[in-house]
Amino acid sequence: MTGGSVVVLGETGRNFAAGMSGGIAYVLDEEGDFETRCNMAMVELEPIQPAASDLPKVNGGSEAQPLSGVMADMLSQDAERLHALISRHAHYTNSKKAQDILADWDAYLPKFKKVMPTEYRRALTELAKAQSSEAAGTAAPGIN
Repeated sequence: MTGGSVVVLGETGRNFAAGMSGGIAYVLDEEGDFETRCNMAMVELEPIQPAASDLPKVNGGSEAQPLSGVMADMLSQDAERLHALISRHAHYTNSKKAQDILADWDAYLPKFKKVMPTEYRRALTELAKAQSSEAAGTAAPGIN
C-alpha cells in the first residue's frame, strides 16, 4: 500500500505490511498475536486512542458515516476514521462482523492496531509543519 487507508476485520497472513511505504492499516487483532505476523521493518504498531467525543450510534450498520472530516488529517482522529470506515462497510455490505463491532464498539476498539509506515509518518508530520508555518506567514526550515 502506498497511500490511503484500509481496515482488516479478518485474519492476516504472515509478513503483513512487507513493503508498506504509505497509507494506514487498521487491523482487528482479536487474538493479540498480530505483531508476530507483521513485518516490522518499515512500520510501527500503535493502539487506537478513543475518540474525543461520542461517536454516532449506528443501528445495525444502517447508516453510512461521512468520511470527509476524518480523512483530511491522517495523523489524528483514528477512532473516528475507523468507526466511519466500518460503518460504511456495514451499510454497503450488510457485514455481520462489522455490525457486531459497531454494536460493541468500546470492547472492540482496544483490539485494533494501527499500522503506520515510519517514513509516511515523517512525511505527513513535515507536511503539517510546513502548512502550519505557511498559514502563520513564515516558511518552515528547509521548505521552499
